[in-house]
Amino acid sequence: MKVGIIGAGAVGSATAFSLMMTGVAHKVILIDSNPQKAEAEAMDIAHAAPFAGAGKIRTGNYEDLIDSDAVIVTAGANQKQGETRIDLLERNVKIFENIIPQIKKYAPNTILIITTNPADIMTDIALKLSDFPKERVIGSGTVLDTARFRNLLAFYLGVSTKSVHADVLGEHGDSEVLVWSNAEAGTLTLDEYAQSINKPLDEAKKAEINDGVVRSAYKIIEGKGWTCYGIAGALTQICRAISNNDYSILTVSSHHQYVEGVEEVCLSLPTVVNRQGIYHVITPNLSKTEHDKLKKSAQTIKEYTEKAITMIKK
Repeated sequence: MKVGIIGAGAVGSATAFSLMMTGVAHKVILIDSNPQKAEAEAMDIAHAAPFAGAGKIRTGNYEDLIDSDAVIVTAGANQKQGETRIDLLERNVKIFENIIPQIKKYAPNTILIITTNPADIMTDIALKLSDFPKERVIGSGTVLDTARFRNLLAFYLGVSTKSVHADVLGEHGDSEVLVWSNAEAGTLTLDEYAQSINKPLDEAKKAEINDGVVRSAYKIIEGKGWTCYGIAGALTQICRAISNNDYSILTVSSHHQYVEGVEEVCLSLPTVVNRQGIYHVITPNLSKTEHDKLKKSAQTIKEYTEKAITMIKK
């Protein structure tokens, strides 16, 4: 799999490293507005490649994206301490106006994977600027948030994260929806399993886990200034689903005609991902409370998406 990465910052570099070390990508093209930074990151990662496989990484220009199977866009303004992802909107719309047309020119058949924040809104902006089919514009969405949810649940329940099935839907942001109603561990509902080991999931514990998922990025940014490893893992998983054509169900963000009464919005739902990108979107079974929260999340995204569209130069 040939993957282009736009942005050699913390997220782009960590993603390049992950793609190389897992063998998901056999070739990575790293592009950044600071060529010296990109060159240094590519060189450093290349020195680790012999320990993993035969993959190759190098820097390049947009012309080098020709025949890329996927292009990941990580470039954008950094989220600073105290900022929400929405605060980044205007700065990142301007950046995308320069980036997306270049990708469209040199890699018109690629799959776009957007992780620049606010991710759902920027996925919609990328869709409009590229004019790609919606199946080929994927936001990283709540793939990372879902991993955080499962991680916290697994830690509390004392089981492997791979044995917990629970999703986060809606916005990759403050209005995201943790789905408790159909979450499972060992074919039991979470509540049933928790009761069986005498560690009940009462409302206080659920609120604590909810806050831990929603606020985790802010805590990491407060401590070290940025997040990178979790999202790199999420992006690698998306690329693996595309490369292997394995029809993985992931909570990626994509464009939906209708969600909870909100029309034309990008957000995360359980989605089958394969070589063509978005293959099938699953309508999940939710409680009334979760339906209401998902509607509110969709409305929030829609409101800011409409603002972002007005920022695009005509």
